[in-house]
Amino acid sequence: MLAAMFDSAPLMIMLVGALVGIASTLVGTFLVLRGNSMLSDAIGHAIVFGIVIVWLLTHQQSGPVQILGAALTGLFTVVLTELLVSTRRVKQDAAIGLVFPVLFSIGVLLLNLYARDVHIDTHTVLLGEIGFVWLDTVTLGDYRVPQALLSMSAMTLLNAVFVGCFYKELKLATFDEGLARALGLAPGLLFHGLLLLTSGTAVAAFDAVGAVLFVAFVIVPPATAYLLTDRLWLMFVYGSLVSILASVSGYALAVAWNVSIGGMMAVMTGVLLLLAFLGGPRYGVFAQWLRRRGQRRLNEIRTLAVHLYNHEGSPEQHEENVTRALREHLLWDDAKARRVVTRSRERRLIEDSGEALNLTPAGRELAREILEPGRR
Repeated sequence: MLAAMFDSAPLMIMLVGALVGIASTLVGTFLVLRGNSMLSDAIGHAIVFGIVIVWLLTHQQSGPVQILGAALTGLFTVVLTELLVSTRRVKQDAAIGLVFPVLFSIGVLLLNLYARDVHIDTHTVLLGEIGFVWLDTVTLGDYRVPQALLSMSAMTLLNAVFVGCFYKELKLATFDEGLARALGLAPGLLFHGLLLLTSGTAVAAFDAVGAVLFVAFVIVPPATAYLLTDRLWLMFVYGSLVSILASVSGYALAVAWNVSIGGMMAVMTGVLLLLAFLGGPRYGVFAQWLRRRGQRRLNEIRTLAVHLYNHEGSPEQHEENVTRALREHLLWDDAKARRVVTRSRERRLIEDSGEALNLTPAGRELAREILEPGRR
């Protein structure tokens, strides 16, 4: 059964894609919440520089040394960005835009000058090809396991352990850095550790989805989860589910339409983000429209209750507290007046007495709460 699973190219492709998304979600959630999402873009480009430097020093094209070296390059990118920001001459977004193109350009130049005959292709590093992950395998016992599956499994586990061990500290440092510093939690050290794992995840992922598409996985699933919940632990759950769904649906559509698998997986993360933006239970466009409509209807009912209450017991009550008078006093057309009266009647706030509209005790109490808010 295990051998058949590892020999299944579609399963391995979808599994690697899901692991890239889950590992990216674990670190990307904090980047999204901190407003540092584009640091992942800087890291994704700057690792080319680290990959080339590590090869020049060790002549290793892959392995733990390559991952560590490139991860340190990602951290170096962040340090340079922070140094520029500390000068107060440029803002963070401008600093990111200055640093990573320089490192990326140096990496490409070194690659063309000193590693022209080495199999380190910038196109592969940036875009990857997840459709071939099942071909690059290593032997574990009696099984041949895709190398990308092992590397992404290790990074997912490492990220999960880091987040699990420092969950409370990361949460406090993300939402209240000043308090975390006052409690001696070293939020800066935690953040740099998070960025180091982000860099390592980017390096481990570039064989599968490429550094550019990695950016989509590290930002979009957490952003989608952010639209669905306000709880941090649920953001991890929803982000992981989005990654799995995007990987499965992206592969199926890529095969059906004969397009890039990694690219279609990234597109599906965008589609799921759009669905969350439109149909999210709290922040979705449709949910907000329903709340606004409900609030508008409630305000209309309150307006009617106040109108009836103001004329209740007055000599002109029989003329004012009727449906046809609402058009003149409240500027409602006949259809709207009938709708509001019907809703108020359904809520048992008013009752009919011939043509007259009379408040019930509940309707009278509602009007008093509006006109006398400090009465209680």
